[in-house]
Amino acid sequence: SPSSDMSSMRESWRPCLREGAETIDGSIDELVDLLTEIRSQPFFRLYSVDLLASCAYMPQEVDECSTQSCDLYPVDEEEVPTPILERDNAEYDFELDGWVRWDMPTDDYYDAVSNPEAYTAYDGSEIWKFIHEKICFQEELDTELWKLDFNRAVSGLHSSISAHIVEGMVYADEDAPAVDGTELDPVAEYERRLSPRGQNPGAIADLYYGTMLLMCAVREAKERLGAYDYGLDIMGTSGDAVSELVGELLESPVLSDKKVQQAEDNLREHALARPELIWKARLRTRDLLRIMNCVQCNVCRLHGKVGALGVSVAMQILLGDEGRGSDAGRLHRVEIAALVSTLGKFASALQIVQEMEERRSMAAE
Repeated sequence: SPSSDMSSMRESWRPCLREGAETIDGSIDELVDLLTEIRSQPFFRLYSVDLLASCAYMPQEVDECSTQSCDLYPVDEEEVPTPILERDNAEYDFELDGWVRWDMPTDDYYDAVSNPEAYTAYDGSEIWKFIHEKICFQEELDTELWKLDFNRAVSGLHSSISAHIVEGMVYADEDAPAVDGTELDPVAEYERRLSPRGQNPGAIADLYYGTMLLMCAVREAKERLGAYDYGLDIMGTSGDAVSELVGELLESPVLSDKKVQQAEDNLREHALARPELIWKARLRTRDLLRIMNCVQCNVCRLHGKVGALGVSVAMQILLGDEGRGSDAGRLHRVEIAALVSTLGKFASALQIVQEMEERRSMAAE
């Protein structure tokens, strides 16, 4: 059964990760439902993203993705609430040596819900190869554990994206081709991308770890998120509805569960062992955001940037400049939106993993 397969996989995990994962599993369905409703609100779904920025990391042929599913068009100007435009234009500043550096705002906004993260037949393997081999740390991982923590968070982002791609394959058109032109096989692709028997045996463990870090960051930013003015809801009728949804998220017991908090505690403990080196992680989160300019599928670029920003903001909140955390009171609109949306992406990805395990089990019978 899928549960026994997952259980045997988890036996090799560290106890703190295993306990945190079990805690998350107990409330994953309710959490995904709540986060899906939050992400449907204008505040959390609209992003001004630079789709014309050039790739600064590798030579590329122009227009590599030729399928319509890669296309992305801005929403009509009147669909972007004025407060979002005004805030984003007022919050363009950034710290030169900070964790994040978002695109400069323009009048072009893109809808991350109307253009969902899914299968597009785009091959982003070269981008991920660069991320894992160049942006992630390669040396002293046994002695400087904060480097390993950083790598696992980035791997968690990769796992989340892979899960949504696999789910997209399940619901793709019958004649949709695989990246290599063969027939789509979602179960085989799940095995390759995410299972312990695939290319990255730690993919699911890293997805849980990243989810735990995002939960901890949202909890740490509780005061900022709880007092923020999110504007009108998706129906344009209530100014309090979105705040109530976010308040419900902030009160979720799983966010403050001690077993989930172990991820944050361990991350900080590891970082405080070498606080003078945290700048190396800040440098890499900025690179993680910029490498997304090399993604030549516009829908993929949008979601890659939002996810990279969400993970980077989480690291900023949890570690700050020297490993002790930072003041979440200065978070920008787009940073809050990406942080909560990325938690939604990771939580949904965990749900997809459970569903694919069931499909894999059924296919094997």
